Amino acid sequence: MTQVRFTPERLDELNLLCLFNLDTTQEGLKVHAGSAPAEAVDAASRLHAKGLLTQADGGYLTSLGLDAARHAQDLLRILTAPALTT
Repeated sequence: MTQVRFTPERLDELNLLCLFNLDTTQEGLKVHAGSAPAEAVDAASRLHAKGLLTQADGGYLTSLGLDAARHAQDLLRILTAPALTT
């Protein structure tokens, strides 16, 4: 069985999804090629191609993107939570 791992590109996509404010669908992101890191610009383009963002340079989350952003942010919260002691 092949082990699946987060590639640097997938981590860039997850990081970008974690920047979205999930409290409103009226707030988007603009990833400017001149001022944003190249990794963020490329991640936005890939997320747009996958149907998660409305624009290649960010924009708003699609319904699929909203689901993905919720999962990404939940995962980040779980992984950064303090360790439970038993």
